Amino acid sequence: MGHLLMVESWVGAMGRLLPRAITEAGHTFTFLTRDLQHYLRSAPEGVEHPLLGARHVLTADTNDLPALLPHVADLHAALGFDGVLSSCDYYLPAVAGIAEHLGLPGPSARAVTTACRKDRTRRALEAAGLPGPRFAVCDGFAAAAVAAQEVGYPLVFKPVDLCAGMFVRRVDDEAQLAEAHRALDAFPVNARGQLRSPAVLLEELLDGPEVSVETVSYGGVTRAVGVTDKSVGGAPAFIETGHMFPAGLDSEGTAAAVETAVAAVSGLGLDQVVAHTEIKLTAAGPRVVEVNPRPAGNRITELVRHVTGIDLAGACVDLALGREPDLSTRSTGVRSAAIGFLLPREDGVLEGYDVGRGGPDGLGESREEESVAVPGDVSDGKGKGVAVPGEVREVGQGDAPDAAPWSAREGTAVGAAPATPTEGAASGVRSGVAGLEALPGVLEVRLAEPGVRVRAAGDNNGYLGHIMAADTEGGGARHRVAELLATVRPRVAAR
Repeated sequence: MGHLLMVESWVGAMGRLLPRAITEAGHTFTFLTRDLQHYLRSAPEGVEHPLLGARHVLTADTNDLPALLPHVADLHAALGFDGVLSSCDYYLPAVAGIAEHLGLPGPSARAVTTACRKDRTRRALEAAGLPGPRFAVCDGFAAAAVAAQEVGYPLVFKPVDLCAGMFVRRVDDEAQLAEAHRALDAFPVNARGQLRSPAVLLEELLDGPEVSVETVSYGGVTRAVGVTDKSVGGAPAFIETGHMFPAGLDSEGTAAAVETAVAAVSGLGLDQVVAHTEIKLTAAGPRVVEVNPRPAGNRITELVRHVTGIDLAGACVDLALGREPDLSTRSTGVRSAAIGFLLPREDGVLEGYDVGRGGPDGLGESREEESVAVPGDVSDGKGKGVAVPGEVREVGQGDAPDAAPWSAREGTAVGAAPATPTEGAASGVRSGVAGLEALPGVLEVRLAEPGVRVRAAGDNNGYLGHIMAADTEGGGARHRVAELLATVRPRVAAR
């Protein structure tokens, strides 16, 4: 069996799923981090973070690649690594560089570095002949104000090297462009202590629904595992509020999305990777939003696994070891699986939950309401809901594009240390676990307990939690999740 070197990780869902995939396959891993406390403080009290179950837990300055390469070479000589991997976007280029330096399997470091920079990705896809939005790369507000006139308002403002939708905004005029710049300028260092680029990417605002294509590339061949629906809310931000797999597209739409994603992966020169390519289905045809050279976050990989039996985290492990992943599907009895996220709309302390009634108008729309289940019994899953044991100390999934309500917020902090919930409130939340998870079709429930500090969500870091559900008959999982979430609401007190 293999011994892998894991260099950093997201603290959220993939921070659990990747270690699980490694150990379930009989492999072991060494975990290398610059800040062990980053992971210790993300776990709930009394619970050890899965990453700390590594064979070795070592510290080094993972942000200094020139110094890191010889250090890792020494570790390799002593410990013997068979592959290198990470789930954290900020370290994917370093991981690819380490693999090349050690002669281990992995994608081209140049290709990964390009994919992890939105501006370089856009230029590479343009050079490869893929149709895309009008865009401009700018350094500073003055240059952006001029370029915006050429791109045309409304447009999308994007940092070139941040994740989880941080500071991505729709901009309708120069005043909003200036506001977006001011907000970003106040965040010069990313959540992992890396100085971010001052460049920003301005893009034409694309119309149409958004999907993602989950692919696996091995030996120069890219295979699509499937297409995932994406619901987006929180304007002028672009917050991912839910997903369903497989997407509710016809065969023609699915084929067009897959063809575009495969061309994008090829155009970037990516191989030996699991990729998550986000695409807008515009009236003029599919257009690439971005290409992520790692498994999807927000528990999309679990949606895929529930429907197809394919473990994309496991595929990531196989590729790191130079092995061809098993992408054969198996019957799971699930036709569709969906997840919906809970977004706070105001700052304060979560005191509890109130029951509300109302029909779901769709997953995306439901996510823009203040929706969190309430403590208590569940009779039919339509008029009532329950909250389940929260795994958070501060609301927000932190630095990760993962649905992980137990992890601490990084960067633009969600809040200070949690307020202490009353014993009754916490007990009431816990009492709902069996009830909600026992409802037909429910796969997962993760919600915050009362007492945590919350902030109105402005990106994919601000989730209160999620509900995941399945449909064994067709594409109704999205409706089921919306049905469960539309009836409940958090009670947040300003303090």
